Amino acid sequence: MGSSSLHDGIIDFFSGSVAGMGQTAVGQPFDTVKTRLQIEGRQQRFRGPLDCAIQTVRHEGFASLYKVLFASYSQAKEWQRTDAQDHLALHQIAFAGGFAELLKIRLQGQYTPLAQHASHLAPGQASQTIYRGPFQLARTILTTHGVRRGLLRGFWITMLREIPANMGFYTGFEVAKRWLAAQRNVSPDQLGIGQLLMAGACGGISYWSCCYPLDVIKSTVQYQTKPLRSLSYIQETIRELYQQGGLRAFTKGFTPTLLRSLPAAATTFSVYELTSRFLRVTV
Repeated sequence: MGSSSLHDGIIDFFSGSVAGMGQTAVGQPFDTVKTRLQIEGRQQRFRGPLDCAIQTVRHEGFASLYKVLFASYSQAKEWQRTDAQDHLALHQIAFAGGFAELLKIRLQGQYTPLAQHASHLAPGQASQTIYRGPFQLARTILTTHGVRRGLLRGFWITMLREIPANMGFYTGFEVAKRWLAAQRNVSPDQLGIGQLLMAGACGGISYWSCCYPLDVIKSTVQYQTKPLRSLSYIQETIRELYQQGGLRAFTKGFTPTLLRSLPAAATTFSVYELTSRFLRVTV
């Protein structure tokens, strides 16, 4: 790899990291609300997204909206790293990301005893175990279910979701960016912060519009603890969701998801573009 390619790679990596932190800070509360709406099933704990957010903050505090798992992602990478490795292979990065996502879904879905009581949940409707954090949860999952049936739970439905989602994500952003540039007779690299925010928001809407039903299935699979039967678990989960709420079951939580996608994706792409431009000029 030439020095120029290495230089560009470092800039892209750093810019992407900064953009990811911005996305998490802006979008995480909406993501917690989305997950709780997706997994409530027939219990109907909440009247809607706003009620879910209010109850969560009232009974568990504002910090409960930020069940962020950078620590679990970092720990999963360290578990796989050897002394000879400077950088993890892509499949190791993918495992670390999937591990963090599984723990995120479980922690976002659990309720404190106070919140369970306030929501009038009958015994057995929600997990009675309240995990203190991602590491306690990871140990429990690994001890009880192992790696393949535990930490990699929902791997294939996650892969199915990511393909159309990311196709929509980047296509939506690029189409919007080029259209905005054409309207102003400038190149896409000359767009200002306002136009980048608009293009990023379009990318976020496109991302979720392309994959949302699959995301509902993924969240449901990862929150449940029952054994999965090969790839047939996807079909079984689809059938269960349809029996619970018909086609509407596959769109639960879509409103907070769109609300999240607008500022989160706008922040992601605009921060990435601006950070990348700044570094290419100054570094």
